Amino acid sequence: MTDLSFLLQSMAWPLVLLLAWYLGERLHDAANLPRVTSYSAVGLVASLVNLPGLTEEVPGLPFLANVALSLVLFELGSRIHLQWFRHNPWVLLLGLTESMVTLAAVYWATGFFGLTTDMRLIIAALSVSASPAGIVRVGNELRSAGQVTERVLHLCAINCLVAALSLNLVVGYWHLSTSGDLVRAAFGSVHVLATSVAVGGLLGVVVPALLRSQRIEERDATQVFALAVVLLTAMAYGLKLSPLLASLTFGIVARQRRVHLTNAQRGFGTAGDLMTLFLFVYIAALLEWRDIHHGIWLGLALIAVRTASKVLCNVAAARLSGSTERKGLLTGLALTPMSAYAILLLEQSRLYGFEPAREVLMTLAFLLLLQELFGPLVTQRALQAARETHVTRE
Repeated sequence: MTDLSFLLQSMAWPLVLLLAWYLGERLHDAANLPRVTSYSAVGLVASLVNLPGLTEEVPGLPFLANVALSLVLFELGSRIHLQWFRHNPWVLLLGLTESMVTLAAVYWATGFFGLTTDMRLIIAALSVSASPAGIVRVGNELRSAGQVTERVLHLCAINCLVAALSLNLVVGYWHLSTSGDLVRAAFGSVHVLATSVAVGGLLGVVVPALLRSQRIEERDATQVFALAVVLLTAMAYGLKLSPLLASLTFGIVARQRRVHLTNAQRGFGTAGDLMTLFLFVYIAALLEWRDIHHGIWLGLALIAVRTASKVLCNVAAARLSGSTERKGLLTGLALTPMSAYAILLLEQSRLYGFEPAREVLMTLAFLLLLQELFGPLVTQRALQAARETHVTRE
């Protein structure tokens, strides 16, 4: 019996990933579903049947998940053009305003559900984020390019930065309110934010300089970037920093050093596809089905408030930022996904001693379930409606 249990635990991940890949390809060809939606569905079913070895039983899985999302965040950062903000500051102002409006609206909406102030602040901070994994991978899958796509990517990066900043400030506030230790509170927020950005920025200067000095070819450059992201994630774990924030900063600074991923390099090839497959299955498997029924009405309310705030802000600022109301609507809808980034932010804070993280994950289980399954689909349909993809149907 022990040998059978060990065998099942050893085979669980390869079999589940193989099944997720197969269903992802079949459903993408048959029904034009985003592959990541199928990956999430398989992870949710695996969590439902409680297959052995999918989460806590196998060490190192959180690290692999952070590496997978860090690769996506680096790619997102490498596509951010800071000069665009200088030429069109309305886009930057729109991103910051929309983030603050979402934060305030979600905090207000959670007040009707009897949650504590700490819980409301955490949920509001997480709701600001848009999932770079869902948005970037769907965009790459569609080979999407155009004004809406670029706005979605830039606004997603702003949302991720504001969400990480807000959550770290909430963590610092929680440490201060529970322990009264101002030093620990500052260390838990300002130190993590500043050092993560500094480490990512330093690597963003060093790696491009290394590539230029060695005249490395594009294929080898992709390997160097991937190894640098793995190094950055390991360093962040050792120093108790945010690997997600550091990787996003790494990509942004590397882009400003005139080194970024080309179209052929996006997604980090087959290895990147495999890491994305693992990421979405793992994130979905973290959700406990017994928690789903607790927050149904809260989840529906948050989806409505969060979507409305993003859509209304983008529509209201469309003309000012050089777009149209229709494109503003599609941009806001494309920012729907949030699960992967939000869950890993919570998991990091839990590993670093933030006790309410597990309770928040239980409270948001239904919301995250819907976001995992339908968020990438909304993004796909919005980009297709914008006619910026190579698979847009007449």
